[in-house]
Amino acid sequence: MKEKGKGNKMGEVILTMKGIDKSFPGVHALDHVDLEVRKGEVLALMGENGAGKSTLMKVLTGIYKKDSGTITYEGKEVEFANTREAQDAGIVIVHQELNMLGHLTVAQNIFIGREFKKGIRIDDKKMNEEAKKLFDRMNIDIDPRETMNHLTVGKQQMCEIAKAISHDAKVIIFDEPSAALTETEIQEMFKIINDLKAKGIGIVYISHRMDEIKVITDRVTVMRDGTYVGTLITKDCTKDDIINMMVGRVIYEDPKTQNMVPKDAPVVLKVEHLNAGKMVKDVSFELHKGEILGFSGLMGAGRTETARALFGADPIDSGDIYINGKKVEIKSPEDAVRNGIGYLSEDRKRYGIVVQKSVAENTSMATMEQFMKGIFIDKKKEKEVAQKYVESLATKTPNVEQLVVNLSGGNQQKVVIAKWLTRDCDILIFDEPTRGIDVGAKNEIYKLMNQLAEQGKAIIMISSEMTEILRMSDRIIVMCEGKKTGELDISEATQENIMNMATREIE
Repeated sequence: MKEKGKGNKMGEVILTMKGIDKSFPGVHALDHVDLEVRKGEVLALMGENGAGKSTLMKVLTGIYKKDSGTITYEGKEVEFANTREAQDAGIVIVHQELNMLGHLTVAQNIFIGREFKKGIRIDDKKMNEEAKKLFDRMNIDIDPRETMNHLTVGKQQMCEIAKAISHDAKVIIFDEPSAALTETEIQEMFKIINDLKAKGIGIVYISHRMDEIKVITDRVTVMRDGTYVGTLITKDCTKDDIINMMVGRVIYEDPKTQNMVPKDAPVVLKVEHLNAGKMVKDVSFELHKGEILGFSGLMGAGRTETARALFGADPIDSGDIYINGKKVEIKSPEDAVRNGIGYLSEDRKRYGIVVQKSVAENTSMATMEQFMKGIFIDKKKEKEVAQKYVESLATKTPNVEQLVVNLSGGNQQKVVIAKWLTRDCDILIFDEPTRGIDVGAKNEIYKLMNQLAEQGKAIIMISSEMTEILRMSDRIIVMCEGKKTGELDISEATQENIMNMATREIE
């Protein structure tokens, strides 16, 4: 790639990180990492979880102090003491976890800590006007006076971006920005990113989604195990090139070509005409023993809502549920668990695990009664069982006493799986099982799901990743806006016909 002349917006280097080194007790998190961002480009930063992407960005924005190496920004060597300093210099990060205060308005969130004042009073009117200007610049329609809690996740994300832009940013880091967005919202965000690019802003885009990388980025920098592997020009490389660099091993994502469930496998779960709230409208399906039934659709299709209704987490308005041919009433998660249903939520931190407890304590959470000696917990037994699952699921943890908070996303997920396996649930609902998990750990979770299906467990898998749906499902249910719009055997499923069902106009 030829460097363009300095006078040209694109191509001029705005930020260089060279030889960045950072260690924490017991972990060499960054080992002489390099990164270069140019004006007016989108640079993808990729790598498995734990590769050091977020750590590198935290060093850049002053959250962590580097041990060695240099950061050059706009031709000068810099080191920011905190994020505020970085922001003031024009380097802003849009986090995956939204850092907004729910009870405040949109405008108050955008200008928090730098409110417009009239004398000593906060000038809300001025803040609303300025926020409105930002949204107009971004071509999106959000009311600045709306309370944050009332917005969709997608809209909240847009507010995060507006906040970044309001700092007059020159470099914006997007950390997994699309994880919680719908297709339409992702398209809106891409428009915004392209506008920022045109204004000569340098963008670092951290993502696991290959298909996005192709669409939105100019170059891809890959990290692995805390080191810099290399940089590719997006249009000249393939998905396999990137994955090979990320993992240093080839991972073949071959779709499943045939349904693995025996023809005579009994129906374990039958759902008829389920209605729950606004998002589940007349949904019917069957699930067989040993089957992985994929639920596909775009965000907001009502898949999670269907799962939550089955699990008794949300109330059912009408419809019938049969387990092994017997009609059951599920009014609470306790009822669901009693009937052999386990639920792995996409929001691990909120529903799946207690991060401040150990691996062993989390494993026994759903089956406490098995581990009781009178009023005390049999710690020895708890440890033994937890250890058994650490081994069979290949969970990476120093020991079962380790607090879950210290594990990576993929290993946290395994602890949640262990919790439901201990409970011996026959029906497992996996809701976005690999969200936020790197390629290598994904493979392990897949392997595990296939093993569970072989053992006769029946699995419902909700996933927004098309490759995952095609790789794992025996059959696919497609939903759109709360209704079931299609059902496909894996042998006839393609990306096109799934997408067609997920987006079709609802009569």
